Amino acid sequence: MIIRQKAYPRVGLIGNPSDGYFGKTISFTFGNFAAEVVLFESPELEIDPSEKDESYFSSIDDLVNDVRLHGYYGGIRLLKATIKRFYDYCDENQIELHKKNFTIRYSSDIPHGLGLAGSSAIITACLRALMAFYGVSIPKFTQANLILSAEIDELHIMAGLQDRVVQVYQGLVYMDFNKKLMDSRGYGQYDNLDVKLLPKLYVAYTADLGEPTEVFHNNIRDRFDRGEKAVVNAMGYWASLADKFRKSIESGQLDKASKLIDANFDRREKLYRMSFDNLLMVKTARQAGASAKFTGSGGAIVGTYKDQKMFNALKAKMAKIGIKVIKPKIVS
Repeated sequence: MIIRQKAYPRVGLIGNPSDGYFGKTISFTFGNFAAEVVLFESPELEIDPSEKDESYFSSIDDLVNDVRLHGYYGGIRLLKATIKRFYDYCDENQIELHKKNFTIRYSSDIPHGLGLAGSSAIITACLRALMAFYGVSIPKFTQANLILSAEIDELHIMAGLQDRVVQVYQGLVYMDFNKKLMDSRGYGQYDNLDVKLLPKLYVAYTADLGEPTEVFHNNIRDRFDRGEKAVVNAMGYWASLADKFRKSIESGQLDKASKLIDANFDRREKLYRMSFDNLLMVKTARQAGASAKFTGSGGAIVGTYKDQKMFNALKAKMAKIGIKVIKPKIVS
């Protein structure tokens, strides 16, 4: 039996970060790229390395470039952490696992370091494969918490629930991380929305601008914890945008929804230090008439366009600055 499980990159469409801010956000998964995990029974438990775990290099420059792109440990650590966290969950909940061994491997073509949640996609696909192999059913909200725990508790990676929730639930997801809910039951309110309600969306990205999320968010986290008024107020403002966006698409007010995407970025620009190249992406998209904001931590943007003529103009303008533009295929 060969088990194949996929998980997809996510786009933070609107709202505020979920990394402990008790906010609200709307995100979606799209199938233009994917992380895939393959698992099959074998005499011994084995984790096969992928190209991201390569140990042979053509030169010292090649090694350095690989480290800059993938870090020092590649993706094997993600699989190990997921397997361990899955085992711990089953042990804690008295779920007996059979004694068969397996070989597991992963692959991913999700652009790295652009705020598209490529690492958590690998973990999500791995967890799905383990559940299928052992015949274990885990509630979706618990799956998201396990994926987050694999990153935070096992690998000490700074992360939040937003990416893990939308990658587990898939499609277009509204998330409310209300503090009372989070404190009382450990998860928020997660609603799948109808993707047909959305305006026309594009995603634009480059492989050269990404900065690790933990670097991008660190200063804002500290400022929030210190109670800096501008940051605390901004978190509330972004949460309100998620609610307004939901109401806008559900009532067919797509022009208003597009303006809310711009408003989300404009407030962010007042608080964050942004590189020239990242700002150029947004400004170039807006020059074509499209709305624009970051999908996550920088290096990729998302926005709306009115028609094919505008999309063509957007692609042409972005191509001049080395940016690729795609129409995301939302995976429900």
